[in-house]
Amino acid sequence: MKKELNTDTNSTEGVYHAPWEKSFDLILTPFEEFIHRQTTSGLLLMGMAILALVLANGPFASDYQHIIHTYITIGVGDWALKMSLHHWINDGLMALFFFVVGLELKRELLVGELANLRNATLPIAAAIGGMLVPALIYFAINPEGDAALGWGIPMATDIAFAIGALALLASRVPKALITFLVALAIVDDLGAVLVIAVFYTDTISLTPLAIAGGLFALLMVLNVSGIRKTTPYFIIAVLLWYALLQSGVHATLAGILGALAVPATPKYNPETFSEHVKELMQRFDASHEPGQSIMTNDALRAVVQTLENGVHSVEAPLQRLEHVWHMPVAYLVIPIFALANAGITLDFSTLGETLTHPVMIGVSLGLVLGKFIGITGFSWLVLKLGVAELPKDTKFVQIAGVSLLAGIGFTMSIFVAQLGFSGREDLLLMAKTGILAASLLAGIVGFIWLYLVSEPQSNNT
Repeated sequence: MKKELNTDTNSTEGVYHAPWEKSFDLILTPFEEFIHRQTTSGLLLMGMAILALVLANGPFASDYQHIIHTYITIGVGDWALKMSLHHWINDGLMALFFFVVGLELKRELLVGELANLRNATLPIAAAIGGMLVPALIYFAINPEGDAALGWGIPMATDIAFAIGALALLASRVPKALITFLVALAIVDDLGAVLVIAVFYTDTISLTPLAIAGGLFALLMVLNVSGIRKTTPYFIIAVLLWYALLQSGVHATLAGILGALAVPATPKYNPETFSEHVKELMQRFDASHEPGQSIMTNDALRAVVQTLENGVHSVEAPLQRLEHVWHMPVAYLVIPIFALANAGITLDFSTLGETLTHPVMIGVSLGLVLGKFIGITGFSWLVLKLGVAELPKDTKFVQIAGVSLLAGIGFTMSIFVAQLGFSGREDLLLMAKTGILAASLLAGIVGFIWLYLVSEPQSNNT
């Protein structure tokens, strides 16, 4: 029998809906939730990038620069850590971004697209090509001097922007194509992390590095010991971040290492959880007194609390943390990073010099042309060799379109540029200009390409 709607309380019988609450009643798969958040994050990221450009070139330019270079100190007693707001964002907040990247990577390797070698071959090969060719193009244009240090900049793909752009075409492209781009971008992020760790570390202090190694070992001990409470992992990961900061290795790598240590095995299997819930629901029904609020029924509250504990126990800590942290990283950390780093000063009187600068050309060609040649070429090669196969319902011409979207480098490219051109503001400006120009061009051309070569998908939701 259909329940009558109570229009006075905006609720069905026994269920109250706050004005904005019904949108949260949709049941989404983890992948659908991931795509939705990446799409929204991409739009927010675009808004923050535009705002940063406006602030850097408007009447508040000096205030903008003053704020992001203001020093902030955290200290206890004689110990103090002092960094500019810009560095707190790039070295501190971005560790959370890398933490989520690490969780996504671990999940993909265990149960995702990268878990099956046959399925993983194509995105892995595409990602390798999409890193090697852009780096080679950049290095061919900037073979020497400080400018050569920027070779890692065009290797990266911005997962939020790229997936956001592709998700706008969700009604025209197969879901498998979006999955392919997700896997490619995650492998790409791993490559960027390795490049940062190996090639963008100037000096290393061995004692803090040894301490960091010991802390990571302790995290793995917690993992194999079956510790599923996340608090110990968080405390040790913070100490690991500080040790890496002191060692000279980029501190954000603590996020990746911390994520790799998070347990991926739940306490309960689905069958045990199901039996547990059935038993609890029997106790729930037996304790329920009609008309009485749960706030005054201690037995009922105890059952609900036990049920909540059981829900956490059937979820792997890895998937729970990915769910918890994805939203603040996508909606807060990355937009703040964009606001602090995308504010480049535009000088139209020197536009000709900027557009012909080798760093700007190298970054732009690397991201747009390099990604297209690398991803498309390496994908064609492994398909021709028969060691990989196209995703379901996907055409090769769509892979080529995705390779254009992968040229949206934004977040990670700017991050690498900050490392490569630290102390060289002139080269950093050229690199950022190239990143913004290439990302805009790659996004527009890739979107149009995929729109033209794809037809509406009747089975897509």
